[in-house]
Amino acid sequence: MHVEDLLRLESLGLTLLWGDRPQLTREITGVTATDLEDPGRFLQPGELVLSGLVWWAPADDEAKAERFVAALAEAGAVALLAGEETHGGVPEVLVEACRRHGIAILSVPVHTSFRAVTDTVYLRQWGDLSRRPAAPYALPENVRAELSRLLADGTDPDTLLTRAVAHLGTPPAYVLSATGRTIARTPTAPPLPVRRAADAVTATTTLSVDPDASPYAQWHLHLPEPVETPPRMLHEIAEVLAQHRRASLRRETTARGRAADLLALIDTPSSAAAPAALGRALEACGLADQDTYRVITVKGQADDDGTSDALTEALHHLTDCGVAVGRLPTAEPGETTAVIGTRTGTGTDSGTDTITTTLKNLWPTLQSRNANAPLHGGISTPATTPQTLKGALTQARYALTAARSRRTPGTEAPTSNLTAIEDLTTLGALLRGIPADVRTAFGIHALGPLADDTNPSHRMLLETLDVFLTHNGSWARTAEALHLHVNTVHYRIQRVQMLTGRDLARLDHKLDLKAALLCR
Repeated sequence: MHVEDLLRLESLGLTLLWGDRPQLTREITGVTATDLEDPGRFLQPGELVLSGLVWWAPADDEAKAERFVAALAEAGAVALLAGEETHGGVPEVLVEACRRHGIAILSVPVHTSFRAVTDTVYLRQWGDLSRRPAAPYALPENVRAELSRLLADGTDPDTLLTRAVAHLGTPPAYVLSATGRTIARTPTAPPLPVRRAADAVTATTTLSVDPDASPYAQWHLHLPEPVETPPRMLHEIAEVLAQHRRASLRRETTARGRAADLLALIDTPSSAAAPAALGRALEACGLADQDTYRVITVKGQADDDGTSDALTEALHHLTDCGVAVGRLPTAEPGETTAVIGTRTGTGTDSGTDTITTTLKNLWPTLQSRNANAPLHGGISTPATTPQTLKGALTQARYALTAARSRRTPGTEAPTSNLTAIEDLTTLGALLRGIPADVRTAFGIHALGPLADDTNPSHRMLLETLDVFLTHNGSWARTAEALHLHVNTVHYRIQRVQMLTGRDLARLDHKLDLKAALLCR
């Protein structure tokens, strides 16, 4: 396959930015996706290089682009395919560098995934794994035939990985999830703790199995020790693992459909009216014989399709629990819900809540896989019967609202957070679970004219009220904190009482105004 063949494929929508006939007729022997500043040592002659240009920034100097392209030229790359998504286009400085070094450069539009380009090249060259000619490929023909057979038989990932690297001298090798779960390992690879595995995912010796999957759903091929093998061979092994991964994703998609049916029943106005249907839906999801249930609801960005992947990946860490992940019919964009089932004796709902603890410990790692998309979640208390799942769903949604209302100190940005109902132990935490428009309306009506904080006088009175309530209604301590005379504090509080219609000698009125301040 030649570079110009890619340009003829309308399905890819590639655009030639620079390249003459000598460059466009070069033979493609493989594909490597990279965002390293100097990828030269990982490339083989004849490879097509895919880059999202994450390594480049508009403030960078021309030398940075020059070094990147020089590395491609030295390694013998045939062309650079540059993604438009990161910068809204391909920087002209990069095009000029490719022109100087004689490397064709094509732009990849936002709607075309790198996986589509990779599949196009390999399907065009390889066809089916078992029928590929041996010459152009790094994996021996007998190995490809064996791996093709194992894939068709639906073998387990441990066996697939072990056979894939057997001809490399059986080095220690792992397949790791985005958050450090060990999906597969060879017999020579010792067990890897989750925290170490999560760090290994970002190591230079780790290769993404499916770069176009969401950040939460990616698998990674990790070899902790260097091996003397062409990088292209590791890419071919990763492609085999990607085929296995796609089969598991199809199963997850089917399971999410069943979970969506279950959630729709739970969310009906009276789910108790159809216990038989609820029981059948739980059975279809493998949750019919659970002793207790939890509901968790997670919200990502409105246009983020990876939230279901994020929640599914997190719940895979709950090895003793049954789970059903899906979307509610009434869900907002980017919102996913799951029912978690536990059995007596697993330790998941006794003493320290293992479910909540495990997920909270995992949340920072999960969030780090897509740091630009805050991920919030809410967890219910245990539901002891299927009929109480409706209440658990309500709790999870309330806790989610509380999590999304938390703010990073000193900023207006929401803090990525997982909140359990058990965390709502203060008035402020409880109020965060109320929808923002309801909180705003309550604050306006409770504070009356003082709600208009554009008035400097009102801002002064609100500050005095806040400090007065914080100091338990102590005139002296309030005056000291504000550096005022006690008589001034008395005057201001009298004004607050007159404008709000509240008597701050009464506990219930104090609570009303404290809640109103927290709702602002």
